[in-house]
Amino acid sequence: MESTQTDTRLKYVAKISKLLDSQFEIGGFKFGIDPILNFIPFAGDGATTLVSLALVYTMNKHGASNKIVVKMLGNVLIDFILGAIPLLGWIFDFYFKANDRNLKLLNEHYSEGKHTGSAKGLLTGILIAFIVVMIIAFWAIWSISSWLFGLVF
Repeated sequence: MESTQTDTRLKYVAKISKLLDSQFEIGGFKFGIDPILNFIPFAGDGATTLVSLALVYTMNKHGASNKIVVKMLGNVLIDFILGAIPLLGWIFDFYFKANDRNLKLLNEHYSEGKHTGSAKGLLTGILIAFIVVMIIAFWAIWSISSWLFGLVF
């Protein structure tokens, strides 16, 4: 398999990823327009998330496995959720480079044959973790409301 550096179909994916996450350098620290656009509340983070999703779609269209696509979507989701937090999200966006991470996953997929196969196991694990978190959240809300309002059921 070819890496994204030699695969002409995906060269623009690498260019856009670099623009979003590591185009500029100050004092050895690289950053892109993603954290800069995040200073525009909601619109900046939303716009870069849409571009990141378009990149994942393109990578999927050009042969990325389901497993790697789920991992990439996880990176984009983490970037979107944590990047949307005022102040902390701005700092987070300078360090967590979802598109660079996704490009690295894609290069590993093409050049080393990693991240192949189905995403069933990964999705099942995510679903189980989500259900456990929801049960804990409902229990916590129930306990707090019972304590606050003296409700005994």
